[in-house]
Amino acid sequence: MTSAEFVSQSGRVLTIAISTTEKGTSLNRQGLTEGAAALRQVARGERDAAVVVLVGRGGNFCAGGDVRSFAAADDRAVFLRDLADNFHAFINALHESRLPVVAAVKGWAAGAGMSVVTHATIAIGGASTKMRPAYTAIGLSPDGGMTWMLPRIVGAARARHIILTNKVIDAEEALAIGLLSEIVDDDAVESHAQEIATELATGPAAALAATVALIQDGATRSLPEQLIAEGASISTLSSRPEGIEGVNAFVEKRRARF
Repeated sequence: MTSAEFVSQSGRVLTIAISTTEKGTSLNRQGLTEGAAALRQVARGERDAAVVVLVGRGGNFCAGGDVRSFAAADDRAVFLRDLADNFHAFINALHESRLPVVAAVKGWAAGAGMSVVTHATIAIGGASTKMRPAYTAIGLSPDGGMTWMLPRIVGAARARHIILTNKVIDAEEALAIGLLSEIVDDDAVESHAQEIATELATGPAAALAATVALIQDGATRSLPEQLIAEGASISTLSSRPEGIEGVNAFVEKRRARF
């Protein structure tokens, strides 16, 4: 069961809110749980979605974990492990969905929020968007896959520097190093992200999912292995309805109807 507060769908665009104004736009456990459930529905064919949009319901995309709840826990180690497991179930569901992920990164994306941004296929920021790892500032190490994804986006040396020094990254730098895909006006971040997602959702869903899968899996393949996977993928898609329509439309000099 999902609630409209955290999970909504328009056409084939699935929107998931990972934070709310509650507790200072920190990562919301219910949003993660419901978001993961919706993504698993997509994977099982129980929900027809082609694109995911990640948003924050407040002034920030996500200000990180709720540190006050960490401090109040009777057993911090048990509490943090449970939070991390819940967070990681969401990240795994996002990854395994093979869907393009558009993140509307408004305001701060700190700690866990920055980790989420690293998993976006396309990340839209505003002029005032800022990111910060934040973990070492409270004596902790990252979660949410930051130590796996960030080096792959910005390079190992830069990732080490960003995480260990708890560097604040503004929008322009985030764009330059590949954490953001585009910068728009602050008040247009979410609407622009939705526009991109809507456009993608009208395209060839199977080809988009296959492309996402190739990019994800390519991180751990050799070049010969990746070439084999690409050959199999393009061949398979060419005999499916979207591939047939796309090629025919090109030859007939008309817009494809996916």
